[in-house]
Amino acid sequence: MSSDALFAALASPARRRLLELLLREGDQPAGRLAERFDMSRPSVSEHLKVLRDAGLVAEARRGRERHYRLEAEPLMQLRDWLSPYERFWRERLAALGTVLDEMPETMDEQDDD
Repeated sequence: MSSDALFAALASPARRRLLELLLREGDQPAGRLAERFDMSRPSVSEHLKVLRDAGLVAEARRGRERHYRLEAEPLMQLRDWLSPYERFWRERLAALGTVLDEMPETMDEQDDD
């Protein structure tokens, strides 16, 4: 799965909320998920389809219901892609911390010099 498809799927707040619900509460039927949103059930189903196409959720039929579960593997790919940026910011923040540690405690101390 391309990172572009993952970013596109994650761009929607509704789709991120669906993933959060599946993470916290485990697999669920589409109807139960749809009850949590102020949108039509077909709209929620369309969001679930985008997530499924991106590999972020899996779908299983149980009788007349479609149950969805979170698939974490694509998120691991995204984490791997973001890792160099995390290191970049961690280094920058550490450098900022060093500069701040070397500064006088308050601006008043500077004025007293």
